[in-house]
Amino acid sequence: MGSAAAITCDIFCRVVDNFGDIGVTWRLARQLSGEFGVQVRLVVDDLASFQKLAPAIDLNAVTQNVDGITVLAWHQNLLLTPAQCVIEAFQCELPTPYVNVMALMTPSPVWLNLEYLSAESWVGEHHLLPSPQPQTGLNKFFFFPGFRADTGGLICERTLLLQREQFQRNHSPGRTHEIKILLFGYENAALSALLEHFSHAEHRMTCTIPSGALAQQSRVLAPKVTLNTIEFLPQPEFDRLLWSHDVLFVRGEDSFVRAQWAAKPFIWQIYPQAERAHWLKLNAFLDLYCEGLATDAAGAVRELHRAWNDQDADAIGAAWQAFYGQLGMLQEHAAMWAQKLSQMPDLATQLMTFYTKTAKI
Repeated sequence: MGSAAAITCDIFCRVVDNFGDIGVTWRLARQLSGEFGVQVRLVVDDLASFQKLAPAIDLNAVTQNVDGITVLAWHQNLLLTPAQCVIEAFQCELPTPYVNVMALMTPSPVWLNLEYLSAESWVGEHHLLPSPQPQTGLNKFFFFPGFRADTGGLICERTLLLQREQFQRNHSPGRTHEIKILLFGYENAALSALLEHFSHAEHRMTCTIPSGALAQQSRVLAPKVTLNTIEFLPQPEFDRLLWSHDVLFVRGEDSFVRAQWAAKPFIWQIYPQAERAHWLKLNAFLDLYCEGLATDAAGAVRELHRAWNDQDADAIGAAWQAFYGQLGMLQEHAAMWAQKLSQMPDLATQLMTFYTKTAKI
């Protein structure tokens, strides 16, 4: 893909809630720039949230360069000449003047709607389908990340797994009576009961909690558990944080994917939706993830996910004990799962392959 150095790409991101949207788009922007030589402009409407993940962000700058990427504040009068590849992240809706200019360009930019990650079976059927835009005559293509070969894959930098292996080899604690747990989640009514059961474990339990609603809760709920509250970290440091823990409670989309690349047992707190629609998405993933797991281990994974996502204080203790009892098997499974995912082309590679094919470069 030698011509990739000449490619320009605009990525548009609205930070709807929390940090998943900007987390995903910032990783993608850095990978396209660093590994494919793409000239990337990232247009973001919430620089304050962005700064949590990338401390170099200047909140007052309309235009700035961070890690070789041009970052633009998304404001009402934003005027840009569209890039060759245009990524509309998570249906954020491009500015109308920008789209109107796209329609006048020859050749037309390749317009991709980067969708949310899902393991649901219908995703593969819709991946890369064109969506004709009658007002402009342009095609917008659906690009679905996913876990199967008929999807766009997952964000995974070329050296990520090697970095993880080197880190874990250099930081292996040897035999220890400590279990290190990362608790990264939304506010959860089951937290107190979970921490109470941590305090009765045979191993010493140390929990790291990134700042946020869950960290605020933990200050008054922790009995005999060692708690370390930390501020948000830049993404490379967050990856190392995941690698250094034994069990990962994660939330949203970005940390959910990175927990899988960490090859550690994890619990995913999915962002809740009205009428429990998020459970279709969660169960679809668990069906896929639990394939090949022994019955007891698969049951433990499912039940802890259910109790944590339902904020079920009455059930969380037994669910944790069952999960804790299967940690050895779940660690092996997590490593095999990460290895299996790594056999599929990553999202940025597939995106650039599709761009090159569609643009007929």
